[in-house]
Amino acid sequence: MLLLDARGGRSTLCRRYHNLLGWPEGISGESLLRSGRTQAEALGVQLLQAEAVKAEISGSGFDIHTLAGETYSAERLLLATGVQDRVPADLQLRECLGTSIYICPDCDGYEIKGRRALVLGAGNAGAEMALVLRYWTTDIIYINHEKQKLDNEKISLLNQQGILYMEEQIVGVDHRQGALRGVRLSSGAYIEAACGFIAFGGNKVQSELARQLGVKLLDNHHISVDARTKMTDIRHLWAAGDVTAHSEQAAIAMGDGAQAAIWIHKSLVHPSSRLLIQSALSGRKAKGD
Repeated sequence: MLLLDARGGRSTLCRRYHNLLGWPEGISGESLLRSGRTQAEALGVQLLQAEAVKAEISGSGFDIHTLAGETYSAERLLLATGVQDRVPADLQLRECLGTSIYICPDCDGYEIKGRRALVLGAGNAGAEMALVLRYWTTDIIYINHEKQKLDNEKISLLNQQGILYMEEQIVGVDHRQGALRGVRLSSGAYIEAACGFIAFGGNKVQSELARQLGVKLLDNHHISVDARTKMTDIRHLWAAGDVTAHSEQAAIAMGDGAQAAIWIHKSLVHPSSRLLIQSALSGRKAKGD
């Protein structure tokens, strides 16, 4: 088994996951990845740092081409390419991600419960985040860093919910060892807060390889998979994690991978695997028959 990893996924950014069973104090993405790689290698998985840039169907399997010009062939393929968040590099938020600045309101909304929270974002995307977070706290300030235009409806909703809206560029993020203290604005103002969320919009679903292979994609560019097997509509091609359509949580991504692995294994060891998988697809017709 070969794992190609470009080493640039969401887990490389998160300083602390709080929603994983067994780590009540949280665990960093870096620690989790390091432990996972050690475990995989002990089981005989070959790990290779490489960026896959092209995928092709070749005979009964697949060819994967890397940025370095290498080609790897496989009878089975699992895509776990994830989502790339748009985080403006000039804000230097990396040290705060997962400790005091968050991305997902479903995963981390409770972190701001009853506290002042900043939403650092752009346009309607930031406004929508602020409105969602209103469930957790009444003290929210939305700073439209990129000064993108807001719909009048969004402005009205922000006002109705008591969310302070500021259309200013952020020129500095003040934190101590990842603990947010506040932000400085281009006007010279300093806004104190110990936590916040980012919502700049324009996140990229990394489904390009799937598109090249002709996999069915949803309108939002996520990969469509069977709920039971995690197989796509192309035979012997699976997808798991944030690149598929779900709530984008690490725990769920792990479960997706385990579920896909079960059916990949079945397809390799059972003589009747084709019938097993086709039955599990509940009437969906898989390509590549």
